[in-house]
This record gives sequence, C-alpha cells and structure tokens, in this order.
Amino acid sequence: MENLNKPQLMKGGLAADERGSVSFVNGFDFKDVKRFYIIKNISIDFKRGFHGHMKEEKYAFVSKGKALILAVALDDPENPDKNNKVHQFILDRNEPSVLHIPAGYANGTRALESDTEIIFFSTLSLEDSKNDDFPFPPEYWGEEIWNI
Repeated sequence: MENLNKPQLMKGGLAADERGSVSFVNGFDFKDVKRFYIIKNISIDFKRGFHGHMKEEKYAFVSKGKALILAVALDDPENPDKNNKVHQFILDRNEPSVLHIPAGYANGTRALESDTEIIFFSTLSLEDSKNDDFPFPPEYWGEEIWNI
C-alpha cells in the first residue's frame, strides 16, 4: 500500500545567544496552506486520533513541549487495512522540524510532555476538510503504536 508519498520530516534549527533564541524550519514554504489550528491534549495519557484525509495534506509543528505524531496510509478510507505500516515521529520544540503528512494518510497525536502544543497547517479550507474526513479510534492500528 505504500505507493503514496510518505510522511516527510523537514528539519530546522535553533539559534540562541544572550538575547534569547530563534527556532526555524526554512524548508517549509507555506505554499498550499489555507488554514492552521493548534492542538493541546488534556494530558500525556490522552491519544488523539485518528483522522484521515484523501485530499487534504497537513503539516505539523510542535511549538511547545514534545509530541508523538503517527501517520498511516489509507488504502481504503472507509475500512483501511489494520496491518498498514504506522510511521512514528517525535517532534520536539527544542529540535524544530515540520512533519508533512500527505493526502491519503490518517494521523494521530499524543503529547509526551505536559502543556505540549502542536500547530497543524492544512491545505484545505475547513468546509472542504469536513467533506474529506475519515475518523478512526486511537486503537484502530493497535495499542502498541502509541509506545515509544
């Protein structure tokens, strides 16, 4: 099933001096971004997921804390194979990076530190996204996928 574009991590950097710090991901250009939203889970035990999209692409950036972000290809948006590979990514505010989640994938998140905030950038408007939303419970691809 992995004939789709795979999720890709764009690494950035962090520069600091006596004035403070600047974090950046210069490889992210916002070209097709239509909107953004921020996710903050209630606790590090809460597993948010999964939401799949066949047209919408997403980009994730951790602005505060540390998070586990999972992405899995959808061979069938209504009933995907539970054996599809689940890609795990750890995004950390101290190691700036942007995760690209292509169309045709579902994603889920779990905070690894209290007060973690994840900014998601989307390539579809909210109205268009509502017509391209395929939800699945967090355990759909197994409980072990949430462990690091």
